[in-house]
Amino acid sequence: MKKDFLTLKDYSKEEIKYLLDLSGKIKKDKNSYSKVLEGKNIAMLFDKHSTRTRLSFEAGINQLGGNSIYLDSKNLQISRGETYQDTAKVLSKYIDGLVIRTYSQEIVNIFAKYGTIPVINGLTDIYHPCQILADMLTLKEMELLNKDLKFTYVGDSNNVTNSLIIGFSKLGIDITIGCPQKYSPPEEIIKYARNQKEGSKLNLVYDPVKAVSDADVVYTDVWLSMGDEKNKQKLTDLKSFQVNYKLLKYSKEEVKVMHCLPAHRGQEITSEVLDGKNSIVLQQAENRLHAQKALLVYLYAD
Repeated sequence: MKKDFLTLKDYSKEEIKYLLDLSGKIKKDKNSYSKVLEGKNIAMLFDKHSTRTRLSFEAGINQLGGNSIYLDSKNLQISRGETYQDTAKVLSKYIDGLVIRTYSQEIVNIFAKYGTIPVINGLTDIYHPCQILADMLTLKEMELLNKDLKFTYVGDSNNVTNSLIIGFSKLGIDITIGCPQKYSPPEEIIKYARNQKEGSKLNLVYDPVKAVSDADVVYTDVWLSMGDEKNKQKLTDLKSFQVNYKLLKYSKEEVKVMHCLPAHRGQEITSEVLDGKNSIVLQQAENRLHAQKALLVYLYAD
């Protein structure tokens, strides 16, 4: 039976921990599992621009012995009306796996339902599970991924926020979301997290100072996601949630700052913080490669 990676909801606590352990082993030995994808072609179907997702998957597939094929939906028959169902069935005859970076989660679900090959969610408007695997790996490396962690995400609630909430609730680790009330996570994500049985707490805090108070880690992401660039009101609403050293003085002295990139310097985070001694952003970015290689090994190794 094929395995997919559509959202962290589908993965157990034990599976997530296994992926993180495997990611660490692969990071220590770049040449490990170098033949897992030998003779296999993995396509990447992208509707959105990408730097880290595309490069980390292409490099990872190559390092595991496979061949990557980049597909732009604008150049496929999808753009002329061919259904996703038909495309999924046809692609399954040619390739051995598919990474999708698109808008609607439903598109990813259709490919998984009608295709016979593993499907990986490289990003949708609702979820970004590959990013969160890399984030959790980064925290694990720093010996922070435990029940004592005070983790705060500040800013606009988006696909990264949703997947962070799901991942942390799966592991039983508390998470605080600091944002204006109208930019809170979707109710279905809040309910999902609070229905988990691992004992984690999801705290919604509408004051930026209270949100980051005594935090070990402060995480932020862009305020204007792709397709939302003209929303000037949001910039005004989120201004007090900018991650800068004035705000960070309320967190722990050795607070670690995370951002999944790309960053809009001067909006959600200042360059001073992004490039500063508290930043572990580049470690996050590097870990996309190792976490995704571990995912590919998990999906394809016998």
